[in-house]
Amino acid sequence: MPFKIIRNDITKVKADAVVNTANPKPKYVSGTDRAVYMAAGAEKLLDARKKIGDIEVGHASATPAFDLDAKYIIHTVCLEWIDGEHGEREAVRSCYEKSLLLAKELKCESVAFPLIATGVYGFPKEEVLQIAVSVFGEFLVDTEMEIILVVFDETSFELSGKIFSGVDAYIDENYVSEKINDEYSLDSVYHERIQTEKKREKRGFFEKAAARMAVPMPTASAEKEGRSLADIMKNISETWQESLFRLIDEKGYTDTEVYKRANVDRKLFSKIRSNSAYQPKKITAVAFALALKLNLDETKDLLGRAGYALSPSSRFDLIIKYFIEREVYDIYTINLALFEHDQPLLGA
Repeated sequence: MPFKIIRNDITKVKADAVVNTANPKPKYVSGTDRAVYMAAGAEKLLDARKKIGDIEVGHASATPAFDLDAKYIIHTVCLEWIDGEHGEREAVRSCYEKSLLLAKELKCESVAFPLIATGVYGFPKEEVLQIAVSVFGEFLVDTEMEIILVVFDETSFELSGKIFSGVDAYIDENYVSEKINDEYSLDSVYHERIQTEKKREKRGFFEKAAARMAVPMPTASAEKEGRSLADIMKNISETWQESLFRLIDEKGYTDTEVYKRANVDRKLFSKIRSNSAYQPKKITAVAFALALKLNLDETKDLLGRAGYALSPSSRFDLIIKYFIEREVYDIYTINLALFEHDQPLLGA
């Protein structure tokens, strides 16, 4: 897929170019910079870096990658974080932008980034993450390149309560509602007695659940969700592929903007277009539903044509439903939430 997130040591990632948060002067001290030098071969890399000289803040230069599993190391220089009022955000955005432009100039097909300046430079990780994803999305609109965002450990990706505070609550609320519906659907006296005992044992749990259920769940409007039987029956014989391309035409999108928004590459999209019986993976089918900005009813219909459904017992499905109900279709943002919850990423 054009953009993916992995948890790894960036010195062990295979890519045409690996980006390094560098010292402005040709030397290395600590953090990711030192790790890159050690893995690439410190003396060789330092000699190459000296030939470049000083690098200005927000700019990038490249050297050979030497012993890394890459062709190039792109060195980019950022500021130390003070308080966010001294051009820090602009500097880190420029680091990402200039590094991508340099990778493109070097004809790289793939580039691996760390969360720039979040180590010894002290940048807040969640801020850099949002800037990085914003820059990647803008860049991939008109460029074919695989971008890999590499996070080193669990603490590099603590977004709950910060960026996606509503996702966990939504999953919990739907899970609780589903369980209560299942339990109260039993109509025998025997099972009713069992449920009474369970209710007593877990009084605190059910009180919280009842309080949650007293608040109406946000749902799409009837106008957006509702479709007539005639509408549904009209295209009943369509395959998933036929339905996909009909929707692209109906919504007035171009093929390019759809496959890029779906986080799939041009080669796969061409394969889909040429095969009316194409069977996508679920993550690919969902990605195209989001790229088409379908409402929940339309999404279920498109997924059903590939043999899939959205299940209330799947964390992946609940996260997708959460964003569709809120009309958030940016696949990079949704992939961050999926990554945080250890779910498969969208795309192919």
